[in-house]
Amino acid sequence: MEKQLILPGALAATTPRRMDGCYVDDGKTFVSVVSLKAGDKIIPLKGHYVPRIGDYIIGIISEERFSGYEVDINAPFPSTISARDIRETFQVGDVVSAKVRMVDEVHTAQLVEPRKLFAGRLIEIESVKVPRVIGRNGSMLALIKEYTGSDVFVGKNGRIYVKNGDIALSVMALLKISSEAHTSGLTDRIKELLEVESKKSPQNHVAPRPAVQERPPAGMY
Repeated sequence: MEKQLILPGALAATTPRRMDGCYVDDGKTFVSVVSLKAGDKIIPLKGHYVPRIGDYIIGIISEERFSGYEVDINAPFPSTISARDIRETFQVGDVVSAKVRMVDEVHTAQLVEPRKLFAGRLIEIESVKVPRVIGRNGSMLALIKEYTGSDVFVGKNGRIYVKNGDIALSVMALLKISSEAHTSGLTDRIKELLEVESKKSPQNHVAPRPAVQERPPAGMY
């Protein structure tokens, strides 16, 4: 399906519809941020992450409290992990994966299943670009893993954690996907990038998967 880049203020629908990155005015629906239009679907390319129940995210421990921890989840809203849901202790600055269990009326998220991530690199992208990074049925991530041997954990909140394999090449590819998410033919360009860059160093060409891989948290790529 052909995708069209549209700017804020563009007409998305002639009827009032509840759509991400849109607003309703005078009975019509308009785009509020730069987006892609594919048929009747609007795909925002900008916007803050808004937590939803069931999301798997990557957060950073920002404060330790008697009742648990406060976590930065790359959103304008606070989030917490209760002490009763913790099986290990964390320190301020630790990177963790977690699941959103509940979101209240002011978007404060309660997180469960926290798990510390270590020995890797954390990057951030616009959360609305996460589907492009994952690709259809996980195809884009599979391509990156094939050529780099990296384990790539993608949170719905736009944080990505990379470890093992050629981390630098993985990050290069992920950032290119983020910057060109609005363009067509992106998968072919990413494959070309991975092929060219991996051949520059013989040991990096189609890097083998580690003998023992870290299993991604349930629900996270």
